[in-house]
Amino acid sequence: MSNKARLKEKKHAFRLMLLFALMVFSIMLITSFFIIAGMYVLYEIGLLRNSDFVSMPLFLFAIISIVLGTIISFLISNRPLSPLRELLEATDKIAKGDYSVRVNPQGISDFRQLGEKFNHMAQELSSVEVLRTNFINDFSHEFKTPIVSIRGFAKALKWENLSEQERNEYLDIIINESERLATLSTNVLYLNKIEKQTIVTDVKRINVSEQIRLVVALLYEKISSKKLEIVMDESEKFASCNEELFRQVWINLIDNAIKFSPQGGKIEIRIQEFEDKIAVNISDNGIGMSEEMIKHVFDKFYQGENSRITHGNGLGLAIAKRIVTLHGFDIYASSDGKSGSQFVVEMKK
Repeated sequence: MSNKARLKEKKHAFRLMLLFALMVFSIMLITSFFIIAGMYVLYEIGLLRNSDFVSMPLFLFAIISIVLGTIISFLISNRPLSPLRELLEATDKIAKGDYSVRVNPQGISDFRQLGEKFNHMAQELSSVEVLRTNFINDFSHEFKTPIVSIRGFAKALKWENLSEQERNEYLDIIINESERLATLSTNVLYLNKIEKQTIVTDVKRINVSEQIRLVVALLYEKISSKKLEIVMDESEKFASCNEELFRQVWINLIDNAIKFSPQGGKIEIRIQEFEDKIAVNISDNGIGMSEEMIKHVFDKFYQGENSRITHGNGLGLAIAKRIVTLHGFDIYASSDGKSGSQFVVEMKK
């Protein structure tokens, strides 16, 4: 917590202490006023003499003060503390899983701020719950699909009238679906690992250009199978990052560009250098993305309307986004919706 935040909290605490001190003082003042006023009235109507002011037992005065003070405290504190009671009831509902509950911030500024922060917390919890539910549903679907496919073609292999060509075709499908299932499991575990990570270690200055060239060589088989042209800057650019993590970023981004590039298409990798950062632009000349796809392209399991023409599980870009964000860098996606997509990663030197 910063010094500024600590100072702000101390100010809030002091204001609350001052408020309750004023409330106690007011209660005592009002109680004393009523007692003195009552005794004066009794004196005026002749029920109380001068000597009674002196001879009245102290304990009677104390009892009257306590009774009146209690009544006045209840009446005075009922309204100022109502926002706190509302907040306690709302907290209880949150604990029971009702994330739709909201409070109406009112009263003193500290209570209003507390109510606003509670509503913000409830909104965030609600969003997390929606994401968790969607993640489970999407993961179940993505996990079930290859299993159903494997089971179906495994059963088909038992047919006696299958030709050798059909049998090999079914075996290839089972192998591909098994690899897809293994990749999905690996990606989910990897994403879960880096989502729990909060600090990047082993940060060093690396040759980003050389690292990307090695990734292109790693993906050469996929590139050559689609007869793609790779256009890349020849100059060397450097940045500070975790080398192993960012290797995964380039693999995911370039693999994504390969998937959405047409046969015989082109992938361009441009690296621009600025005063304090470099920007890596990876673009393809594929079918592009709509505005809706751009909004959700980094979401887990999101594949958009183009998923039917590619094979994937919607985790590659989510992993890339998490790694980039973990480093404190930025990543953007853009497209005109017709002639390809671009992904830009901005890295500090």
